[in-house]
Amino acid sequence: MKALRNKTIDFDLSAGERYFGKCLKVDKKVGLSDIVNKTVCGDIFDIAEFLPEKFIDLLIVDPPYNLSKNFGERSFKKRSEEDYAAYTESWIKKVLPLLKDTASIYVCCDWESGMTIGNILKKYFIVRNRITWQREKGRGAKSNWKNGMEDVWFATASKDYYFDAESVKIRRRVLAPYRQDGVPKDWEETENGKFRDTCPSNFWDDISVPYWSMSENTAHPTQKPEKLLAKLILASSKEGDIVFDPFLGSGTTSVTAKKLKRNYVGVEINPQYCAWAEKRIEDAEKDPAVQGFAGGVFWERNTAAVQKRESKKE
Repeated sequence: MKALRNKTIDFDLSAGERYFGKCLKVDKKVGLSDIVNKTVCGDIFDIAEFLPEKFIDLLIVDPPYNLSKNFGERSFKKRSEEDYAAYTESWIKKVLPLLKDTASIYVCCDWESGMTIGNILKKYFIVRNRITWQREKGRGAKSNWKNGMEDVWFATASKDYYFDAESVKIRRRVLAPYRQDGVPKDWEETENGKFRDTCPSNFWDDISVPYWSMSENTAHPTQKPEKLLAKLILASSKEGDIVFDPFLGSGTTSVTAKKLKRNYVGVEINPQYCAWAEKRIEDAEKDPAVQGFAGGVFWERNTAAVQKRESKKE
């Protein structure tokens, strides 16, 4: 039995039959209306040819890192660098025909797989940046530095792409407020304290990894935080655009896209994870909030009380 405060989604497929019933199987050519705002249960390597061409505005990919890892009924085994490069190139070739010419691409990785993924991405896209985000968590090591960071490669299909820096500003407390002629300079004094909205950089230290008392948490072994995905989605898509994730996992990309009024399509091979994703998508109808995002800005850690007050104003 879980503690009452433990909100982790971890039911088995038999208990999630209602949710899995909402998922699609694709074994023939489909139109966009058939798959939009749906979870497709299947292998992207098998079904990509059945999906519409050039329908994706924003591609977000969280592929298996080059580590030995169990994913429910399936596992991924660590490969040689050459084999992992071939694997990376194979999924890129599958999704390439599905991208609009104006599409943006984000690919999650760790420090080691990132070196391989980055080199392959350059063959097909314009690589524009590498985001590093602080995971907080990480397994300690006696003979190496603790790995507490992950990366996200940012690329575009062409020189014509959408990017909205204003939508992803971060609100930070002002520790040493500077005034000019007695007036706050580049910061604002509010009833909740002194804050400055700063432009986003490619290092993010305001992300919290989901844990057991958070409603977004699932038992998926490599789940990404909704706040992380929200930054990517807000910066690189507009309301109504289509966000696609070919390795959906427990659904974070689709859930966050829904909360931010984007359309989504997610593909996931594990039926249990598909059911978890649909459960979360349903929950998003009742609670569209994204942890750490309130009042139109992203907040740094340890400002939860202020965020709640700002959310009530919306």
